[in-house]
Amino acid sequence: MVGSPISHSLSPLLHGAAYAALGLDGWTFTAQEVPAGGLRSYVEQLGPGWVGLAVTMPLKEEALALGTEVGPAARLAGAANTLVRRDGGWLADNTDVHGVVQALTEAGALAPRSATVLGGGATARSTLVALSELGVQEVTFRVRGDLRPGTAALAGQLGLRTRVVPLLTDPLVLDGAESQVVVSTLPPTAEPGPVLAPPDAVTPVVMDVVYRPWPSRFATAVREAAGGEGLPVARGTGMLLHQAVRQVELMTGHNGPVAAMRAALDGTGSQ
Repeated sequence: MVGSPISHSLSPLLHGAAYAALGLDGWTFTAQEVPAGGLRSYVEQLGPGWVGLAVTMPLKEEALALGTEVGPAARLAGAANTLVRRDGGWLADNTDVHGVVQALTEAGALAPRSATVLGGGATARSTLVALSELGVQEVTFRVRGDLRPGTAALAGQLGLRTRVVPLLTDPLVLDGAESQVVVSTLPPTAEPGPVLAPPDAVTPVVMDVVYRPWPSRFATAVREAAGGEGLPVARGTGMLLHQAVRQVELMTGHNGPVAAMRAALDGTGSQ
């Protein structure tokens, strides 16, 4: 696992539980701090015993650039969170999309048509692909400035109707009549802007991709807007679990042991 910061990551726990359940003795998975701009030099010094890498921020675009083969989800999202060794190079893939789809489905997002996404970076693009797969047709982006060109282009490629509103000034109204799904891709300490939760509103599915530290500022803002009850925020552990399951499958060739990995995650008190 590489990225920065990395000390909060639960990925070593999940992959370790998977290897144990699959009987893959000798397989290990560790976390390594790699700053922005450092992924290529890190990968170039890896020995032949390395099967793959899980990649987190701020390295997902760098991971995509290293792929001699690129999976369709990574190509669409313009970001890769997984590198798998192939003959003569690396497969760059994106399992975040699968993680978001599964997590939102488990949270109750059934055939949604509208969504709001906070943020516009690499994770937002993965979320956008996942929302499209779930059937979303309209997306409102909440960002600090202009929407990133790559994110806007992806929305157009997916055939989504979009609008962009200021993150810090226009209130986020948590009403399923406006957006059936709300996903924050903001960093855990980022200012989410004003949040309103009308008492008579239709309850949307709300998810934060963050899982540590918890609660994030966004989750706290949602709870405060709802008076501390009535609007649960799905924590990013669901996305983390399912993207890791798909990573295990890509790296080992075995079906990901979801039950064993979920049990390991439950044992941390992070669900």
